Amino acid sequence: MEKAKRISHLRPYFFSDLGKRLVTLKNNGMDVIRLDMGSPDLPPPERVIDTLKQAAENPHKHGYTLGSGTQEFRNAVSQYYSKRFGVELDQESEVIDLIGSKEGLFILSQVLLNQGDLALVPDPSYSVYAQGAKIAGADVYSMPLVAENAFLPDLAAIPEDVAQRAKILWMNYPNNPTGAIASKEFFQDAIRFAKKYDVLLAHDAPYMEVGFDGYRAPSLLSEEGAKDVALEFNSLSKSYNMAGWRIAMVAGNPDVIAYIETYKSQQDSAIFAPILAAAEIALKTDQKWITDRNQTYQERRDMVLEGLHSADVRVESPQAALYVWVPLPPLEMTSMEFCKRLLEDTGVSTTPGSVFGDHGEGYLRISLVNDKERIKEGIARMSDWIQKQA
Repeated sequence: MEKAKRISHLRPYFFSDLGKRLVTLKNNGMDVIRLDMGSPDLPPPERVIDTLKQAAENPHKHGYTLGSGTQEFRNAVSQYYSKRFGVELDQESEVIDLIGSKEGLFILSQVLLNQGDLALVPDPSYSVYAQGAKIAGADVYSMPLVAENAFLPDLAAIPEDVAQRAKILWMNYPNNPTGAIASKEFFQDAIRFAKKYDVLLAHDAPYMEVGFDGYRAPSLLSEEGAKDVALEFNSLSKSYNMAGWRIAMVAGNPDVIAYIETYKSQQDSAIFAPILAAAEIALKTDQKWITDRNQTYQERRDMVLEGLHSADVRVESPQAALYVWVPLPPLEMTSMEFCKRLLEDTGVSTTPGSVFGDHGEGYLRISLVNDKERIKEGIARMSDWIQKQA
Protein backbone atom coordinates (compact mmCIF):
# COMPACT_ATOMS: atom_id res chain seq x y z
CA MET A 1 0.00 0.00 0.00
CA GLU A 2 1.30 3.47 -0.85
CA LYS A 3 1.03 6.41 1.48
CA ALA A 4 -1.14 9.38 0.57
CA LYS A 5 0.64 12.09 -1.38
CA ARG A 6 -0.14 14.69 1.27
CA ILE A 7 2.15 12.91 3.76
CA SER A 8 4.77 11.66 1.31
CA HIS A 9 7.18 14.43 2.38
CA LEU A 10 7.02 13.56 6.07
CA ARG A 11 9.91 11.99 7.92
CA PRO A 12 9.77 10.54 11.44
CA TYR A 13 9.68 13.16 14.19
CA PHE A 14 13.22 13.85 15.41
CA PHE A 15 12.52 12.94 19.02
CA SER A 16 11.00 9.59 18.03
CA ASP A 17 14.24 8.53 16.34
CA LEU A 18 16.30 10.04 19.16
CA GLY A 19 14.39 8.03 21.74
CA LYS A 20 15.27 4.79 19.95
CA ARG A 21 18.97 5.72 19.86
CA LEU A 22 18.95 6.56 23.56
CA VAL A 23 17.44 3.19 24.43
CA THR A 24 20.23 1.45 22.50
CA LEU A 25 22.93 3.50 24.23
CA LYS A 26 21.43 2.80 27.66
CA ASN A 27 21.20 -0.91 26.91
CA ASN A 28 24.90 -0.80 26.04
CA GLY A 29 25.68 0.59 29.48
CA MET A 30 25.99 4.32 28.77
CA ASP A 31 24.84 6.79 31.42
CA VAL A 32 22.66 9.09 29.29
CA ILE A 33 21.78 12.59 30.49
CA ARG A 34 18.84 14.07 28.59
CA LEU A 35 19.05 17.79 27.97
CA ASP A 36 17.01 17.61 24.77
CA MET A 37 13.20 17.45 25.24
CA GLY A 38 11.03 20.09 26.89
CA SER A 39 9.01 17.74 29.07
CA PRO A 40 8.80 19.13 32.65
CA ASP A 41 10.35 16.83 35.24
CA LEU A 42 8.47 18.36 38.19
CA PRO A 43 4.87 17.43 39.13
CA PRO A 44 1.86 19.73 39.15
CA PRO A 45 0.55 21.01 42.51
CA GLU A 46 -0.70 18.33 44.89
CA ARG A 47 -4.22 19.78 44.82
CA VAL A 48 -4.37 19.18 41.06
CA ILE A 49 -3.37 15.53 41.45
CA ASP A 50 -5.85 15.04 44.29
CA THR A 51 -8.64 16.47 42.12
CA LEU A 52 -7.81 13.99 39.36
CA LYS A 53 -7.94 11.10 41.83
CA GLN A 54 -11.23 12.17 43.35
CA ALA A 55 -12.89 12.77 39.98
CA ALA A 56 -11.68 9.41 38.67
CA GLU A 57 -13.33 7.71 41.65
CA ASN A 58 -16.69 9.20 40.63
CA PRO A 59 -18.51 6.55 38.56
CA HIS A 60 -20.29 9.29 36.61
CA LYS A 61 -17.05 10.84 35.30
CA HIS A 62 -16.07 8.10 32.84
CA GLY A 63 -18.33 8.83 29.88
CA TYR A 64 -17.90 11.22 26.97
CA THR A 65 -17.57 14.92 27.71
CA LEU A 66 -18.74 17.72 25.46
CA GLY A 67 -16.63 18.27 22.35
CA SER A 68 -15.92 21.85 23.38
CA GLY A 69 -14.94 20.93 26.93
CA THR A 70 -16.92 21.23 30.13
CA GLN A 71 -18.54 24.52 31.08
CA GLU A 72 -16.41 24.52 34.21
CA PHE A 73 -13.12 24.22 32.32
CA ARG A 74 -13.99 26.92 29.81
CA ASN A 75 -15.10 29.15 32.67
CA ALA A 76 -11.74 28.55 34.38
CA VAL A 77 -9.91 29.52 31.19
CA SER A 78 -11.97 32.71 30.95
CA GLN A 79 -11.27 33.58 34.59
CA TYR A 80 -7.55 32.88 34.14
CA TYR A 81 -7.31 35.18 31.11
CA SER A 82 -9.26 37.90 32.90
CA LYS A 83 -7.19 37.79 36.08
CA ARG A 84 -3.77 37.21 34.50
CA PHE A 85 -4.00 39.36 31.37
CA GLY A 86 -7.09 41.54 31.68
CA VAL A 87 -8.60 39.75 28.66
CA GLU A 88 -12.34 39.13 28.69
CA LEU A 89 -13.40 36.00 26.78
CA ASP A 90 -16.85 34.67 25.92
CA GLN A 91 -16.48 31.12 27.18
CA GLU A 92 -19.18 29.89 24.81
CA SER A 93 -17.68 31.19 21.55
CA GLU A 94 -14.08 32.28 22.17
CA VAL A 95 -12.59 29.30 24.05
CA ILE A 96 -12.24 25.61 23.28
CA ASP A 97 -10.26 22.81 24.90
CA LEU A 98 -7.57 20.86 23.06
CA ILE A 99 -5.97 17.45 23.54
CA GLY A 100 -2.64 19.21 23.97
CA SER A 101 -1.91 22.40 22.04
CA LYS A 102 -0.18 20.45 19.24
CA GLU A 103 -3.60 19.15 18.21
CA GLY A 104 -4.90 22.67 17.76
CA LEU A 105 -1.79 23.90 15.96
CA PHE A 106 -2.21 21.15 13.38
CA ILE A 107 -5.98 21.56 13.05
CA LEU A 108 -5.71 25.29 12.38
CA SER A 109 -3.91 24.69 9.08
CA GLN A 110 -6.50 22.11 8.07
CA VAL A 111 -9.46 24.44 8.67
CA LEU A 112 -7.98 27.59 7.10
CA LEU A 113 -5.57 26.59 4.33
CA ASN A 114 -6.40 25.37 0.84
CA GLN A 115 -4.19 24.13 -1.96
CA GLY A 116 -1.98 27.00 -3.06
CA ASP A 117 -2.53 29.15 0.05
CA LEU A 118 0.46 30.31 2.05
CA ALA A 119 1.54 30.23 5.70
CA LEU A 120 4.16 32.58 7.15
CA VAL A 121 6.30 30.42 9.42
CA PRO A 122 9.21 31.52 11.64
CA ASP A 123 12.54 29.76 11.18
CA PRO A 124 13.63 28.25 13.54
CA SER A 125 10.34 27.03 14.99
CA TYR A 126 8.25 24.08 16.13
CA SER A 127 7.87 21.80 13.12
CA VAL A 128 4.07 21.45 13.24
CA TYR A 129 3.57 25.00 11.92
CA ALA A 130 5.17 24.16 8.57
CA GLN A 131 4.21 20.49 8.40
CA GLY A 132 0.54 21.20 9.12
CA ALA A 133 0.49 23.72 6.26
CA LYS A 134 2.16 21.30 3.85
CA ILE A 135 -0.27 18.49 4.72
CA ALA A 136 -3.09 20.93 3.93
CA GLY A 137 -1.51 21.48 0.50
CA ALA A 138 -0.38 25.03 1.24
CA ASP A 139 2.99 26.67 0.66
CA VAL A 140 5.31 27.89 3.41
CA TYR A 141 7.26 31.15 3.49
CA SER A 142 10.03 31.13 6.08
CA MET A 143 10.61 34.20 8.23
CA PRO A 144 14.19 34.13 9.55
CA LEU A 145 14.62 34.59 13.31
CA VAL A 146 18.12 35.93 13.85
CA ALA A 147 20.01 37.23 16.86
CA GLU A 148 20.47 40.65 15.24
CA ASN A 149 16.68 41.15 15.38
CA ALA A 150 16.26 39.61 18.85
CA PHE A 151 14.81 36.47 17.21
CA LEU A 152 11.70 38.33 16.07
CA PRO A 153 10.41 38.09 12.48
CA ASP A 154 11.01 41.17 10.36
CA LEU A 155 7.47 41.77 9.13
CA ALA A 156 8.56 44.71 6.97
CA ALA A 157 10.89 42.40 5.02
CA ILE A 158 8.05 40.13 3.84
CA PRO A 159 7.53 40.78 0.10
CA GLU A 160 4.23 42.38 -0.85
CA ASP A 161 3.15 39.50 -3.09
CA VAL A 162 3.88 37.00 -0.29
CA ALA A 163 1.91 39.03 2.27
CA GLN A 164 -1.03 39.24 -0.12
CA ARG A 165 -1.15 35.42 -0.45
CA ALA A 166 -0.71 34.64 3.23
CA LYS A 167 -3.56 33.21 5.28
CA ILE A 168 -1.76 32.47 8.59
CA LEU A 169 1.13 34.20 10.37
CA TRP A 170 2.64 31.97 13.06
CA MET A 171 4.24 33.43 16.19
CA ASN A 172 5.56 31.83 19.37
CA TYR A 173 6.59 33.93 22.39
CA PRO A 174 8.22 33.17 24.75
CA ASN A 175 9.97 31.33 21.96
CA ASN A 176 10.92 27.73 21.40
CA PRO A 177 13.77 27.10 20.69
CA THR A 178 15.47 30.49 21.20
CA GLY A 179 13.99 31.60 24.53
CA ALA A 180 13.31 35.04 23.00
CA ILE A 181 10.46 37.25 24.20
CA ALA A 182 8.18 39.68 22.37
CA SER A 183 7.11 43.15 23.46
CA LYS A 184 3.60 44.57 23.38
CA GLU A 185 4.84 46.89 20.62
CA PHE A 186 5.77 43.90 18.45
CA PHE A 187 2.33 42.39 19.02
CA GLN A 188 0.74 45.69 17.99
CA ASP A 189 2.81 45.73 14.79
CA ALA A 190 1.72 42.16 14.06
CA ILE A 191 -1.95 43.05 14.54
CA ARG A 192 -1.60 45.96 12.10
CA PHE A 193 0.06 43.61 9.59
CA ALA A 194 -2.73 41.06 10.00
CA LYS A 195 -5.45 43.63 9.46
CA LYS A 196 -3.72 45.10 6.43
CA TYR A 197 -3.32 41.76 4.66
CA ASP A 198 -6.32 39.86 6.09
CA VAL A 199 -4.07 37.30 7.79
CA LEU A 200 -4.85 35.27 10.92
CA LEU A 201 -2.26 35.64 13.69
CA ALA A 202 -1.68 32.24 15.28
CA HIS A 203 0.17 32.77 18.55
CA ASP A 204 1.52 29.58 20.12
CA ALA A 205 2.08 30.58 23.74
CA PRO A 206 2.62 27.56 26.02
CA TYR A 207 5.54 29.18 27.88
CA MET A 208 3.82 32.34 29.13
CA GLU A 209 4.09 31.20 32.76
CA VAL A 210 7.77 30.25 32.55
CA GLY A 211 9.82 33.40 33.13
CA PHE A 212 13.05 34.36 34.86
CA ASP A 213 14.34 37.37 36.79
CA GLY A 214 10.79 38.58 37.40
CA TYR A 215 9.71 38.52 33.75
CA ARG A 216 6.01 37.84 33.07
CA ALA A 217 4.95 37.39 29.47
CA PRO A 218 2.05 39.36 27.99
CA SER A 219 -0.81 37.87 26.03
CA LEU A 220 -1.33 38.83 22.40
CA LEU A 221 -5.07 38.92 23.12
CA SER A 222 -4.61 41.81 25.55
CA GLU A 223 -3.82 44.14 22.62
CA GLU A 224 -6.61 46.20 21.08
CA GLY A 225 -8.22 44.49 18.10
CA ALA A 226 -6.38 41.21 18.62
CA LYS A 227 -9.47 39.02 18.76
CA ASP A 228 -10.51 40.33 15.34
CA VAL A 229 -7.45 38.73 13.73
CA ALA A 230 -5.87 36.31 16.20
CA LEU A 231 -5.96 33.05 18.08
CA GLU A 232 -3.78 32.25 21.07
CA PHE A 233 -2.89 28.65 21.83
CA ASN A 234 -2.15 28.01 25.48
CA SER A 235 -1.34 24.83 27.34
CA LEU A 236 -1.04 23.40 30.81
CA SER A 237 1.88 21.23 29.65
CA LYS A 238 4.69 23.65 30.44
CA SER A 239 2.92 26.19 32.65
CA TYR A 240 1.51 23.64 35.09
CA ASN A 241 3.88 20.67 34.65
CA MET A 242 1.13 18.64 32.97
CA ALA A 243 2.70 17.67 29.62
CA GLY A 244 1.54 14.05 29.71
CA TRP A 245 -2.01 14.99 30.67
CA ARG A 246 -2.65 16.42 27.16
CA ILE A 247 -4.80 19.36 28.13
CA ALA A 248 -4.69 22.77 26.47
CA MET A 249 -6.91 25.49 25.08
CA VAL A 250 -7.18 28.00 22.27
CA ALA A 251 -8.86 31.38 22.62
CA GLY A 252 -9.66 34.29 20.35
CA ASN A 253 -11.51 34.88 17.08
CA PRO A 254 -14.91 33.16 17.44
CA ASP A 255 -15.29 32.30 13.75
CA VAL A 256 -12.07 30.30 13.67
CA ILE A 257 -12.83 28.76 17.07
CA ALA A 258 -16.04 27.43 15.48
CA TYR A 259 -14.07 25.96 12.55
CA ILE A 260 -11.78 24.15 14.98
CA GLU A 261 -14.74 22.86 17.01
CA THR A 262 -16.37 21.47 13.85
CA TYR A 263 -13.15 19.73 12.82
CA LYS A 264 -12.66 18.28 16.30
CA SER A 265 -16.20 16.92 16.27
CA GLN A 266 -15.14 14.67 13.39
CA GLN A 267 -11.73 13.79 14.82
CA ASP A 268 -12.02 13.08 18.53
CA SER A 269 -14.46 12.46 21.35
CA ALA A 270 -13.12 15.00 23.81
CA ILE A 271 -11.04 14.80 26.98
CA PHE A 272 -11.39 12.57 30.04
CA ALA A 273 -13.60 14.48 32.49
CA PRO A 274 -11.27 14.05 35.54
CA ILE A 275 -8.43 15.67 33.55
CA LEU A 276 -10.67 18.64 32.75
CA ALA A 277 -11.63 18.88 36.43
CA ALA A 278 -7.97 18.86 37.50
CA ALA A 279 -7.07 21.43 34.83
CA GLU A 280 -9.84 23.68 36.13
CA ILE A 281 -8.28 23.55 39.59
CA ALA A 282 -4.81 24.21 38.17
CA LEU A 283 -6.02 27.44 36.57
CA LYS A 284 -7.95 28.55 39.68
CA THR A 285 -5.58 27.54 42.48
CA ASP A 286 -3.08 29.89 44.15
CA GLN A 287 -0.50 30.66 41.47
CA LYS A 288 2.34 31.45 43.90
CA TRP A 289 3.80 27.99 43.35
CA ILE A 290 4.64 29.04 39.77
CA THR A 291 7.05 31.67 41.12
CA ASP A 292 8.80 29.02 43.21
CA ARG A 293 8.89 26.59 40.26
CA ASN A 294 10.36 29.26 38.00
CA GLN A 295 13.07 29.93 40.56
CA THR A 296 14.10 26.29 40.22
CA TYR A 297 14.29 26.67 36.44
CA GLN A 298 16.23 29.90 36.84
CA GLU A 299 18.82 28.19 39.03
CA ARG A 300 19.17 25.48 36.40
CA ARG A 301 19.52 28.10 33.66
CA ASP A 302 22.28 29.85 35.57
CA MET A 303 24.07 26.54 36.07
CA VAL A 304 23.99 25.89 32.32
CA LEU A 305 25.28 29.38 31.54
CA GLU A 306 28.09 29.14 34.07
CA GLY A 307 29.23 25.78 32.73
CA LEU A 308 29.18 26.93 29.11
CA HIS A 309 31.01 30.15 29.89
CA SER A 310 33.75 28.11 31.55
CA ALA A 311 34.28 26.43 28.17
CA ASP A 312 34.37 29.83 26.42
CA VAL A 313 30.98 29.27 24.80
CA ARG A 314 29.33 32.68 24.57
CA VAL A 315 25.58 32.35 25.09
CA GLU A 316 22.84 34.84 25.92
CA SER A 317 20.76 34.43 29.07
CA PRO A 318 17.09 33.72 28.18
CA GLN A 319 14.34 35.52 30.06
CA ALA A 320 11.71 32.84 29.53
CA ALA A 321 10.81 29.34 28.26
CA LEU A 322 12.59 26.10 29.15
CA TYR A 323 15.69 26.30 26.98
CA VAL A 324 19.10 27.79 26.42
CA TRP A 325 19.85 28.48 22.74
CA VAL A 326 23.56 27.85 22.36
CA PRO A 327 25.75 28.99 19.43
CA LEU A 328 28.00 26.13 18.34
CA PRO A 329 31.68 26.53 19.20
CA PRO A 330 33.95 26.87 16.12
CA LEU A 331 34.58 23.15 15.55
CA GLU A 332 33.64 22.84 11.85
CA MET A 333 30.66 20.60 12.56
CA THR A 334 27.00 20.98 11.69
CA SER A 335 24.60 21.08 14.62
CA MET A 336 23.48 17.53 13.81
CA GLU A 337 27.08 16.27 13.74
CA PHE A 338 27.93 18.12 16.94
CA CYS A 339 24.98 16.68 18.90
CA LYS A 340 25.52 13.18 17.52
CA ARG A 341 29.20 13.10 18.47
CA LEU A 342 28.53 14.71 21.85
CA LEU A 343 25.95 12.03 22.61
CA GLU A 344 28.13 9.12 21.45
CA ASP A 345 31.24 10.38 23.26
CA THR A 346 29.73 11.66 26.51
CA GLY A 347 26.15 10.37 26.83
CA VAL A 348 24.80 13.95 26.88
CA SER A 349 21.75 14.35 24.64
CA THR A 350 20.99 17.80 23.24
CA THR A 351 18.88 18.99 20.30
CA PRO A 352 20.53 20.21 17.08
CA GLY A 353 19.28 23.60 15.96
CA SER A 354 18.73 22.39 12.41
CA VAL A 355 15.77 20.32 13.67
CA PHE A 356 13.89 23.61 13.96
CA GLY A 357 14.73 24.93 10.48
CA ASP A 358 17.54 26.19 8.28
CA HIS A 359 18.15 29.24 10.47
CA GLY A 360 18.57 26.96 13.47
CA GLU A 361 21.81 25.70 11.96
CA GLY A 362 24.79 26.85 13.99
CA TYR A 363 22.96 26.36 17.31
CA LEU A 364 21.90 23.63 19.70
CA ARG A 365 19.12 23.67 22.27
CA ILE A 366 19.63 22.69 25.89
CA SER A 367 16.56 21.94 27.98
CA LEU A 368 16.23 22.86 31.66
CA VAL A 369 13.94 19.98 32.64
CA ASN A 370 16.30 17.80 34.63
CA ASP A 371 17.45 18.05 38.23
CA LYS A 372 20.40 20.28 39.06
CA GLU A 373 22.88 17.49 39.71
CA ARG A 374 22.21 15.85 36.37
CA ILE A 375 22.36 19.20 34.57
CA LYS A 376 25.62 20.04 36.33
CA GLU A 377 27.09 16.69 35.34
CA GLY A 378 25.82 16.97 31.77
CA ILE A 379 27.19 20.47 31.22
CA ALA A 380 30.53 19.47 32.80
CA ARG A 381 30.82 16.54 30.38
CA MET A 382 29.88 18.79 27.49
CA SER A 383 32.34 21.53 28.47
CA ASP A 384 35.21 19.08 28.87
CA TRP A 385 34.38 17.52 25.51
CA ILE A 386 34.30 20.89 23.74
CA GLN A 387 37.68 21.86 25.14
CA LYS A 388 39.17 18.56 23.96
CA GLN A 389 37.87 19.13 20.43
CA ALA A 390 39.44 22.58 20.10
